Amino acid sequence: MSTKTNSSMSLAKPDSQTLSKTQKIAVALGIVGLFIMALTLFNVDFPNKPLFLSLSLGLITAGTIMFSNNAYLTKQAGIKNDGVWFKSIASRGLWGWALGIVLTLFYIVLYFKAEWLGLAADGGANGGLVALFDPLSRLLNGGPASQWFVYGTLYTVAILVFGYKFMLKYRHNRYEQLRTISVMFFQLAFAFLIPEFMARLNSETFSLPYYDLKNIWPLNFYNFDKYRVDSMIEAGDIGLAFLIFGIVSIFVISPILTYKYGKRWYCSWVCGCGGLAETAGDPFRHLSDKSQFAWKVERWVVHSVVVFVTLMTTAVIYSYLGNDSSKYWLTKDVFLLGVAGLLTVVFALVMLFKRKELAKDAQYGAIGYFVIIMVLIGMHYFSGTKNVFLVDTYFLKSSYGFLIGAIFSGVIGVGFYPIFGNRVWCRFGCPMAAMLGFQQRLFSKFRITTNGGQCISCGNCSTYCEMGIDVRAYAQKGENIVRSSCVGCGICAAVCPRGVLKLENDSMNGRINSNDILLGNDVDLMDLVNQK
Repeated sequence: MSTKTNSSMSLAKPDSQTLSKTQKIAVALGIVGLFIMALTLFNVDFPNKPLFLSLSLGLITAGTIMFSNNAYLTKQAGIKNDGVWFKSIASRGLWGWALGIVLTLFYIVLYFKAEWLGLAADGGANGGLVALFDPLSRLLNGGPASQWFVYGTLYTVAILVFGYKFMLKYRHNRYEQLRTISVMFFQLAFAFLIPEFMARLNSETFSLPYYDLKNIWPLNFYNFDKYRVDSMIEAGDIGLAFLIFGIVSIFVISPILTYKYGKRWYCSWVCGCGGLAETAGDPFRHLSDKSQFAWKVERWVVHSVVVFVTLMTTAVIYSYLGNDSSKYWLTKDVFLLGVAGLLTVVFALVMLFKRKELAKDAQYGAIGYFVIIMVLIGMHYFSGTKNVFLVDTYFLKSSYGFLIGAIFSGVIGVGFYPIFGNRVWCRFGCPMAAMLGFQQRLFSKFRITTNGGQCISCGNCSTYCEMGIDVRAYAQKGENIVRSSCVGCGICAAVCPRGVLKLENDSMNGRINSNDILLGNDVDLMDLVNQK
């Protein structure tokens, strides 16, 4: 039996990187599915919208599944490098830039020019792309589609179909299988279907907010707006339960889970942003910037976002509280003092017990931000100005919603996948990732242990780290990886040919061992050296 071998010596375009006939057919099916949607942007009105919507989504799904089956089921399970730096779309080539531009334009139109997608004015009928999704919207929530319903549907389909592709690619690793199933489930059920069903239950006498239960503050920064708090209180016991659950999630559920499992319980198992990054964004994970400069920028930017969202949320809640304690115990002054007290307690505990685990610039940054927040609160408290942070509350909220909620998380966060990697938002902009990372670094049992004696310095782990961590530098020394930015995706371990890396939840003792350089992991010998 003869076999076809690849005899090409070309480094620029190896023959093995060309698409097979089956893969070309699969790509064509997907393009036809997208073409049906594209026609609606030019006011093509399909007579049977349920049929054409089903046909469009079905072709996209079938094409992705066919491509994935041919790409991975024809090969043995195991590490798949597959020449990612030789593919134009995955190496900032022409197709990569083209995809980045298309995604960026889509997000700009989605956020700022939804009428171009066919969204109707108040009381009118939808047209274009939005109208194509009307039948599905009426089936799920009983009303016409909005641009957000269209986006939510496409977002969910992307996670499901590319999640299938991801599971085939990493089918040799049980951890990757389980967490991919998890993000697919949470996106489909909690982020998409349950909120739509909740909207369908609403009537003139009963109303619930459109609520994704897995979105926790500060990622869900709008959850404490007055209109949402009022709507949950007016919904009775169910709405009040949602409000209480949101508060408990912040101060109880999230810290406990992060202490036990690190931030991976959310960022890699639950979060929709992380779900899209891990599935649809997987082909671009190696594009993350690994430089020390990017790491420094990441730390300052993402923690500045946390400060911004904290100030903004405090200002929003403060704006609708009263001053009469006889009507309601939570007055403006009580709330403001409570925020100041909570921040003071957290700051004091960290500086007293965990200061040595923070770099000098991190300590200075924490002190600086704490002083700024306390000064702002003090200036307001003693001056009696209307605006809590000397800036209009609406301006703060709208600025955050525009800069962080729209531009950073959408336009840049997803639109720049093919240019800067799949976790730009998670690294540089997500306040939830920053808060969980702070807990993970200082108060979590999670770490990635390494066996330095087995490391062959192949670099797979660093290449495929979507968070820009130089994993190989840790592995070569046999040093535990305890980084606030690590989302625990486990890909570094999945692509390691020697089994050097292992994700663990153990005691807090010995998590951070940056002074140890373990050659062959001879711990006893290094203990003797460090005692001198």
